[in-house]
Amino acid sequence: MRLLQLSDPHLLADPSGVYRQVQPLARLRLALERAGPQPHDLLLLSGDLCQDESWGGYARLRELLAERAVQRPVALLPGNHDQPALLRMALARSAMVAPAVIDHHGCRLVLLDSHRAGQIGGWLGESQLAWLAGQLASAPDRATLVALHHPPLAIGDPGLDAIALGDGRQLLQCLAAVPGLRAVLFGHIHQHWQGWLPGRAAGLEPVALLGCPSTLCSFPAVQACPLGRPQDPGGRWLQLEASGAWRQRLLRW
Repeated sequence: MRLLQLSDPHLLADPSGVYRQVQPLARLRLALERAGPQPHDLLLLSGDLCQDESWGGYARLRELLAERAVQRPVALLPGNHDQPALLRMALARSAMVAPAVIDHHGCRLVLLDSHRAGQIGGWLGESQLAWLAGQLASAPDRATLVALHHPPLAIGDPGLDAIALGDGRQLLQCLAAVPGLRAVLFGHIHQHWQGWLPGRAAGLEPVALLGCPSTLCSFPAVQACPLGRPQDPGGRWLQLEASGAWRQRLLRW
């Protein structure tokens, strides 16, 4: 499974609208132009898709995906700047919307919905965590990625840590003993970040925790950027094999 992750485009209903002094739609179009040629089987957009949480914003996303002739499967995660019901109405026919499971060539991608109505921080809840545990238990050795919008632990920025995943500890506990799990992907933080899942069961492969840059703008970086360009828009490319072998690459443009 080859995956291209783009995150936090913050689209607006107005195609020429400006947010944080840039045009979100133009920035996402540029991201698809620059990152799209990376060989991938699936495009993951990991939340905060629509800043004004409007039908028009999701329509712009649908139109852009059609304009760019995106033929590969698309996976969408709701973020805090989203309306999950509108998102599903606008895009469920052309994309997989979390919560969902995608199986591809012996690999699995589990999509989680961390949106919490009226809140900036995220929450999965007992029912979704139970659903996740069931999905993981059904194929524990399958090479697996988990994706959600909010980081499941503190990254070292007090402001962002205050609006991370509220039940992140429960999520990490659910993941700690899954043999086939290789990485947890998230957005929300508008920067590259890499860590490792704490409490991993002895004898199992370590699990990477990977924060993705935004296509719109960057927040002050907690970690040094491997490419030395922390201010630039970016994304992430990842390849996972059925054997569990995997590699990933940070993208900037």
